[in-house]
Amino acid sequence: MSADPVPADPDVGSALNLDAFNRALIESVGVGIAIVECDGLKVLFQNKRFEQLFGSPANDITLDQLMQVPDLSGLEPGAVETCEISVKQKRRPVTLAAHFSVHEDDGRHVYMVEMHNITKVKELEYMIESYAKMVEKNERALRREKERAERLLLNIMPRTVYEELKTFGVTTPQRFESASVLMLDFVDFTEMAVSKDPLALISELNDIFTGFDRIVEQFGCERLKTIGDAYVAVSGIPEATPDHAQNIARTALLFRRFIRQRNATREEKWRCRIGIASGPMIGSIVGIQKYVYDIFGPAMDLAARMEQHAEPMEILLPEATADHIRGEFRLEPVAAREVKGFGTLDLFKLVGGDEELGVTLI
Repeated sequence: MSADPVPADPDVGSALNLDAFNRALIESVGVGIAIVECDGLKVLFQNKRFEQLFGSPANDITLDQLMQVPDLSGLEPGAVETCEISVKQKRRPVTLAAHFSVHEDDGRHVYMVEMHNITKVKELEYMIESYAKMVEKNERALRREKERAERLLLNIMPRTVYEELKTFGVTTPQRFESASVLMLDFVDFTEMAVSKDPLALISELNDIFTGFDRIVEQFGCERLKTIGDAYVAVSGIPEATPDHAQNIARTALLFRRFIRQRNATREEKWRCRIGIASGPMIGSIVGIQKYVYDIFGPAMDLAARMEQHAEPMEILLPEATADHIRGEFRLEPVAAREVKGFGTLDLFKLVGGDEELGVTLI
């Protein structure tokens, strides 16, 4: 009589299957996992992914032989310590996020070490950061170009006109009932341009015009334009002011003093003629492809005539402008002259005024 077969223990079979399942699960995940003794950091277990990241370590290897281990002495059960480490896999740098946690296994404490490959995330972060820096760099370049364009436009038109052009795309011609204009031209500049080094000459001219610009700004005037060695400034345009004649007179006197002071210390001696006139004018932007803000009216032409009649280092103005500033500035009458387009006019030299009151260059 044969013995009956012993039935298999269902509990034992299910335990083995569950252990095999857990091992298969740990081996299949894309995370490197290792179990490490807290005392001595001996590696007790590692899955295949962990081996791929750190090679196939020999037996009895410790974790600190594979990587730089952070200080885990204060790590409590249930807490997680995280750090980033870099390893090379087939000469390719790989960035890992290492997570350390403490667990109890058969009465001893072990570290659960998880290695997450975050190389793609880091590459994406680097690309985003690089793109953000590139965008920021382009924005800075665009801002500089915008500021440069604004400075260029402000060199050829008053700020209020520029603001109107920027806002509406067009500007409206304006009539100014009373304003003053100054025209300055240098004596013998043509001969200087032929005989002198052009770079040195233009450098000096640029230095002088820069000084003029500061003086113009000091008295609330506007540099309208420069034509070669000629400098044109206005007061009362585009912002009306009752002191336009006084402001342009102060500007003219300080121009002349600036030239005199400069000549005292320089080899090249500059001399200028200055004409001033006052009256109604029209200001507008002309041109489509190349903008220029210009003024029109008899006062503009008369200022040009005064500059032509002036002697070197002389400031000449007609009686109508002299009437605006009489009593505040020292004037000397000049014999009446025939002025082209205006007939015979009584003219005056502006010889001084409040320049002795302590007005200083910026």
